[in-house]
Amino acid sequence: MEIHFLGTGTSHGIPVIGCRCAVCRSRNPRDKRSRASILIKEQGAAILVDAGPELRQQLLLAGIDAVTALLLTHAHADHIAGLDDVRIFSEREEKDFPIFGSRTALQQVRRRFDYVFRNTQKGGGKPRLALHAVQAGFCIEKAHIIPIPLWHGRIRVMGYRIRDFAYLTDVSRIPAASYPLLRGLSVLVLDALRPLPHETHFHLSQAVSEAKRIGARRTFFTHMCHLLGHTQTERHLPPDIKLAYDGLTLRI
Repeated sequence: MEIHFLGTGTSHGIPVIGCRCAVCRSRNPRDKRSRASILIKEQGAAILVDAGPELRQQLLLAGIDAVTALLLTHAHADHIAGLDDVRIFSEREEKDFPIFGSRTALQQVRRRFDYVFRNTQKGGGKPRLALHAVQAGFCIEKAHIIPIPLWHGRIRVMGYRIRDFAYLTDVSRIPAASYPLLRGLSVLVLDALRPLPHETHFHLSQAVSEAKRIGARRTFFTHMCHLLGHTQTERHLPPDIKLAYDGLTLRI
């Protein structure tokens, strides 16, 4: 399995527009963060998780030329605003592009991208999408995916597990029933927004505590804002916890 981190930033991205803080002005490329997204290569499938506003640039930078399907964690703008960019895959394959997510997330996709699902003029083009609501485990080609129910503030969202890898972004609380689904992980990717507490995300010390409770062999934090500089933050983390960064590739 290969995990490609396309983006590791929060909804503003880094640098933040108009900000002159040390992280936004940093020359360290690991401090440049586009909106959070990963691509998982497993069992012949290339599975995208979330489609933020930089999706086209992210895929080009990563050299990704084919995507099998998309998993949505939820339908906030920084996770679905690039959805039209999957049009190239439905055009090239001449078939509907599959998107998997909660019923609520898919309903919001239908509302926000209503032109996709209506009869409109042919000029300009639009993606062909097949929406699949998920609750229990399912397969994309030979890859078996287990949805992980999470809370993002008061909103129910989804993380995903494939074999011994799990991706949990935009989470402020893990329900008790979800912890057994996270046993025996080799790699965990976990939300860690900032140093201070936040209503809808794990903050740094909270994320460290959750990582220890889950007990993966390695944990990588994602969805980080400009209050977390890469080098400075990593100095204070346990040896089995690192910050992910745009362009990082893991092989499991």
